Amino acid sequence: MPSMSFQWARLAAVAVAVALALTLAGTAQAAGDAARGKQLGYTCLGCHGIENYKNVYPTYNVPKLAGQHVEYIVAALKSYRGKQRSHATMYAQASSLSDQDMEDVAAYLAGAVLPAGAPARGAAPQKVSELCSACHGANGVGITGDYPTLAGQHADYLARALVEYQKGDRKNPIMAQFAGQLSAADVKAIADYYAGQSPPLKTVERPSFK
Repeated sequence: MPSMSFQWARLAAVAVAVALALTLAGTAQAAGDAARGKQLGYTCLGCHGIENYKNVYPTYNVPKLAGQHVEYIVAALKSYRGKQRSHATMYAQASSLSDQDMEDVAAYLAGAVLPAGAPARGAAPQKVSELCSACHGANGVGITGDYPTLAGQHADYLARALVEYQKGDRKNPIMAQFAGQLSAADVKAIADYYAGQSPPLKTVERPSFK
């Protein structure tokens, strides 16, 4: 019977292959128009443009998006629209957007993507090395656009996302396998570690009307 480490390595390899295929397939799509996305995504700033703004219930910080991979933001919006993620407000927002709208909004919200070459800060928890770094990097920068960058993200948001994968509120077979192996202490250690990486994701800057 294959060892546990072999099984995780195989899952990680499958995840990388899937992401690569999706990335190559996505090159034929039109690039997002950030200027148009700025107009379409203005309502997004009601939550994502306010530093430390919190979801009401359950209470956690809404994610920082500036510096995130555009491809991942689009994938997340499609997941909310397809009810693969459970969040009423995000479902309502995503349901109003076409695929091209999502590309444009994501291009605006992401801005400049974080550089991939930053060194990791501090010693990574064991579960980061075993389960996370193959896709999200030891420094928290996703290795392809389909994997989210986690560096500097709110720790409570990261923890909440992992719990949602465990509970099935976020439907992703690979993440469900990984998250299902984590204790509450593991979840906190992973979230705290990635939240402390730099350069960090940031809150989207609200337009100035001066």
